[in-house]
Amino acid sequence: MKYIEIKNQSAAMEFTLAGLTSSAKLQTLLFGIFTLIYAIALSGNFLLIFTICTCRKLHTPMYFLLFNLSLVNVFSISVITPKLLQTLWTHRNTISFYGCITQVFLFIWALSTELFILSFMAFDRYAAICHPLQYTVIMRKEMCVGIASGAWLAGMVNSAVNVGLMVQLSFCNSNIVNHFFCDIPPLLQLSCSDTSLNEMMTFVADVFFGIFSCGLTLTSYSFILRAIFRIRSTEGKKKAFSTCSSHLIVISLLFSSVIYTYTGKRASSDYSQDKFVSLLYSVVTPVINPLIYSLRNKEVKEALKTITGRVKLLRRPQV
Repeated sequence: MKYIEIKNQSAAMEFTLAGLTSSAKLQTLLFGIFTLIYAIALSGNFLLIFTICTCRKLHTPMYFLLFNLSLVNVFSISVITPKLLQTLWTHRNTISFYGCITQVFLFIWALSTELFILSFMAFDRYAAICHPLQYTVIMRKEMCVGIASGAWLAGMVNSAVNVGLMVQLSFCNSNIVNHFFCDIPPLLQLSCSDTSLNEMMTFVADVFFGIFSCGLTLTSYSFILRAIFRIRSTEGKKKAFSTCSSHLIVISLLFSSVIYTYTGKRASSDYSQDKFVSLLYSVVTPVINPLIYSLRNKEVKEALKTITGRVKLLRRPQV
C-alpha cells in the first residue's frame, strides 16, 4: 500500500472501492441498469431546465427553485454515477486519494444544497397556499435569489469544513473503501487518527442540514395539509392530497436515508446495508424529482407541448 505525506501525516495514495458486488455477471447487469438510470436522470432534469428557461410562463418563484433543484440533481448524480459505471464496466475499482477527496467534496456540497432547496420549496408552497395575498411579497425576486444563493453557499461551506478536517487525517489502516463511492462515514472507518472531531462535525452538519431542513419541510406541509382540509370540493381535496403525498414520499425517502447515513457511528459490517440506503439519495432521487415535482404538473405539460409544437414547425419543409 502506497502513502503520501500531507501536513506531516501519511495518507493512502489511492483507495479501492469495494463496489456493489464482486460478481462479474452482476456487474455487467448493473452497468446497463445504472446507464439507463443516469440517462433518464440527465434527460429529465435537462429537459426541465430547458423548459423553465424558455417558457416565460414558468418564470415564477416555484419554478426558479425547481430550476435550482434540477441543477443540483444533475450535479449530484454526475459526481457519483460516471465513476460507478467505470468500475462496473472495467472492473477497476481504484481511485486516487485526491480523486476520492474531490468526490466527497462535490457530493456533500450537492447533497447539502439539495436538502436546503427542498425545504425552501416546501416553504414556497406553504406561502402560496396559506398566504396567497402576501405571496408575491414573501417570495419576491430578491428573496428567491437570496434563498438559492444561500443554499448553494451553505452547502459549499459545509462540504469545505468536513473535507478540510478529513485531509488532516492519516489513512493507514486499510485502503479498501467499503462503498461504491467515496463518502465521509466509510472513509472515517479507514483512518488511524482520532476522528472524534470529524464525527462531531458530521453530526452537527446532519442535524443542521438534515433534521432542521426536514423539520422545516414537514412543518410547511403540515400547514398545507391543514389548509387542504378546509377545501370544500372533494375533487380539489383529492388533487391536493395527491400532489402533497407524492412530494412527502420523495422528501421522506431523501431525508430519512441522509439522516440514517450521517448520524451515529456504525460498525464496518453495516456498510452493506448503507450501500442500499446511499443509492436512495445519490441515484434514485435525482431520477424521480423531475417526475414528481414537474412532469406531473399541468403548467409544465403545457410548456412542453408548446416547445414540441415549435420543434415540429421548424422541421416542416419550407415551400
